[in-house]
Amino acid sequence: MDWNHYRFRSLWPLPVPLTTVYEALRTVDEYPRWWPQVRSVNQLDDSVAVLTIRSFIPYDLTFTAREARRDPEAGVLEISMTGDIEGWARWTITSDGTGTLARYDQVVDVNKPLLRRLALLGRPFFRLNHRLMMRSGRRGLLRHLQAV
Repeated sequence: MDWNHYRFRSLWPLPVPLTTVYEALRTVDEYPRWWPQVRSVNQLDDSVAVLTIRSFIPYDLTFTAREARRDPEAGVLEISMTGDIEGWARWTITSDGTGTLARYDQVVDVNKPLLRRLALLGRPFFRLNHRLMMRSGRRGLLRHLQAV
């Protein structure tokens, strides 16, 4: 088993219209306004940005996100990532009753040297760190969308 390889899935039920959720998730440069763990977004062009994230473990991860797919009809936003983490992430946004379900899938390898060295013992904490970051992101997005 590669202790530096991770697969994540998060489901965000949101009582907000699908098009509103899609637009908010598409606008990556706005993430720091509502997602506290997204520390910075440096938009390089329409399809490339450099992001720095930090959740509860006080360690920054910086990566370049390149748009791989933007399909409003299918409700899909997908990026490839290189840097401290490498792999891909995808939002799939679907109708869910009167609201929306935002599904986040991510498959990454950790490249940051210290995190690689701590992989075996740190893995449960890294997974918990990600879960807490995603929970905070959902709460932040919901507050942001309800304020709009």
